[in-house]
Amino acid sequence: MARKTSNDKGNTTQVFSITAPAAQSVQLVGDFTHWQERPINLRKEGSGVWRATVELEPGEHRYRFLVDGQWRDDPECTLRVANPYGSQDSVRKVSA
Repeated sequence: MARKTSNDKGNTTQVFSITAPAAQSVQLVGDFTHWQERPINLRKEGSGVWRATVELEPGEHRYRFLVDGQWRDDPECTLRVANPYGSQDSVRKVSA
């Protein structure tokens, strides 16, 4: 799920993906994108998997996907925390 490489700033390359073969657009939003202020567009692969590679600082990062404008959980992420909107955010732990 996550591939790790570090750069000189201590950030680590993280891969986010979700399977949504019928989707027209998928975006990654989270605390690292200021949620909907700077969403990251995922690219669709031939298998219906959408993928993006992101540089993240060490620590815990909350995120969700927007699939055709609808909030979606990451089905592969088992670490989740409640958010103020009555749903849950996925959490990605990034080590240095």
